[in-house]
Amino acid sequence: MENLLKSARAIAAEALRDEFRHDGTTPFISHADNVALIVQDEIGLPEECVAAVFLHEATRVHRDIDISQFPADVRQMVDGLNKISTIKPKDTKLEAENYKKLIVQYSSDPRVVVLKIADRLEVMRSLNMFPKASRDQKLLETLMLYMPLAHQLGLYNINKELADIYFRYDSPEQFRLITNKLKAGEKERERLMLEFIEPLKKKLSDAGIVYKLKVRTKSAYSIQRKMQAQNVPFEGVFDVFAIRFIIDCEPDSKLEKDLCWKVYSYVTEEYEPDTSRLRDWLTTPRPNGYESLHITVKNRQGAYLEVQIRTKRMDYEAENGAAAHWAYKGIQHEQTLDRWLSSVRYALEHPLEGKAEDMPQAPDKDIFVFTPTGELKILPVGATLLDFAFSIHSNLGCKCIGGRVNGKAVQIKEKLKTGDSVEILTSKNQRPSRDWLAYVVTSKARNKIKQELDVEERKAAAEGREILERRLKNWKLELPDDLLVEYMKAHKYSSVLPFMAAIAREEIDVNDVKSFIVGRDAENAAHLEELRKADAGKPLVDIGKNYSAGTDDILVINAKGVKGLEYKMARCCSPVFGDDVFGFVTRSQGITIHRTNCPNAARLHERYPYRCQNVIWQDTPTTGSFQVALRIEAACDHTAIAGIMDVIGQFKASIRAFNVAEREKNHEKLYEVNAKILVPSNLELDKIMSQLSMLKLVRNVRRV
Repeated sequence: MENLLKSARAIAAEALRDEFRHDGTTPFISHADNVALIVQDEIGLPEECVAAVFLHEATRVHRDIDISQFPADVRQMVDGLNKISTIKPKDTKLEAENYKKLIVQYSSDPRVVVLKIADRLEVMRSLNMFPKASRDQKLLETLMLYMPLAHQLGLYNINKELADIYFRYDSPEQFRLITNKLKAGEKERERLMLEFIEPLKKKLSDAGIVYKLKVRTKSAYSIQRKMQAQNVPFEGVFDVFAIRFIIDCEPDSKLEKDLCWKVYSYVTEEYEPDTSRLRDWLTTPRPNGYESLHITVKNRQGAYLEVQIRTKRMDYEAENGAAAHWAYKGIQHEQTLDRWLSSVRYALEHPLEGKAEDMPQAPDKDIFVFTPTGELKILPVGATLLDFAFSIHSNLGCKCIGGRVNGKAVQIKEKLKTGDSVEILTSKNQRPSRDWLAYVVTSKARNKIKQELDVEERKAAAEGREILERRLKNWKLELPDDLLVEYMKAHKYSSVLPFMAAIAREEIDVNDVKSFIVGRDAENAAHLEELRKADAGKPLVDIGKNYSAGTDDILVINAKGVKGLEYKMARCCSPVFGDDVFGFVTRSQGITIHRTNCPNAARLHERYPYRCQNVIWQDTPTTGSFQVALRIEAACDHTAIAGIMDVIGQFKASIRAFNVAEREKNHEKLYEVNAKILVPSNLELDKIMSQLSMLKLVRNVRRV
């Protein structure tokens, strides 16, 4: 192993012998030596990692250097470090999360990201030798990328040093003010700590409570952030000095809480608590699962101290699990990345356990690619050149005819991988085709392609409708809705749009439609004649002689018999108790009740007047229920759906179906909600529709 480290260092020294750092006098090999010391002495990683540091610096520029004699895991770490060194953020503030993910993506060996953090620490320690423009860029990268990563990995000392170096260069006067106050109060804090701990030690020992004590002083950077967030001076930051009790006990929920509150009682017996600053995350844990008791107390000299009380299990979950400290401090994260980073932390704490091939791999659900100008784009695994084009701009995707990946010409269906540099080629005559849907994996690309195809489909449908209407007018024929639905069903068309488009594309012969209408009219004429003969001299309706007084041609109905055999509610208009209705005598299913404003009412009265029956409701509703369909348009906000559900739930109604779809209307994205509900009467329905229309996010409500 010693020979491995010496060989790696020798290769680096030879490769870098003519290179100097930014001051022009310091040999560049000193950077590699300093990083190696941080990796070995301060972090405690094994010599394979130290060798990777030297070989990375040797091969970062001189890619032709042969390192095949080194172990595979060392070469893998070198490859990851070399890839990370090529990252040149264009706008770190806007893309920080994506660049952090890219660093992790390049870290196929989990130790790579740690080596990169060590590299950045050495750069920050030597920041004074960089020119101002380069120094400012490195400060920003450190703030947005490397400090959060160091904190996530539990490299708290390194994170604290990175933060203070950043603070020292970014705000030198404020940094000096805070550090001077920290130094001035150092002995006082030591005295306060001894005074605070001593009586508590005895009480806890007498109670048989086994615990570990952690104490810490906030970094100058953390203090500055809290001063800004709370708008207070240095003296107003109560948790500059904090003490944490970690109780060792069995992971039993009741036992843990009891012990935490017992320690709390000892602390508050000894010291005066500020109850306004009590944070009880035992009784009600944070949404992310964080459990702890926080209290600020004042000693007899009037000094404020923050005390945190938790068990060993709680502390582990707060530091390692979903409730990790960085997770609730506002740093964005994803579940897969969290698990991976936690495993990296474990690898750091157990450097001698396992081999590189046994270590967890970085999450591979995303790839990271670059535009020709160096802008970073994040796409899902399997994304193609076409996905990339749509990710930049929808119009660019629609006009895409191909592109170049790393300078090589490729087709639109070429799959991309992390690190690719992609250029898009377009043509003004290009249009999306249905085949494109098989070439994309992103929802943005798929939705835009469907939208463009839909535009073409609608153009064709409009042309087909015009052709059909012109022909029907010439033939003096009509195609009512029920016949249209029957014809489409027979020819396997689920909606009018593709049917009309098929006419435009001559996939359907309009003469066939004509033959269908003529044939149905002949059948209807023959059937009407049969009905006239069969019904001659007979009353039209007889369902128990339930007629209103003095009007023997009016049928009186109620809600109890809705599902009976004598009559039923028409599905086309879904009548509700209280609606104006009429009855229609069907061929085989008794009487169907329609609303007078039913879309089919005019046709039924015109063609079959003798089969239409006057109908009224009985005076008062019964316990029956009626199904009605509503179509509601609302702004694309999840609270709109909740509001709609709440309104319906306030009335005598129950939901039978509830579907939500997104669409665009007048350049606004809307939710289109189709709901089927059961109501006892149209009075209750009117109340529901009125309340729905009053909701702020609802644009339109109507029955369908």
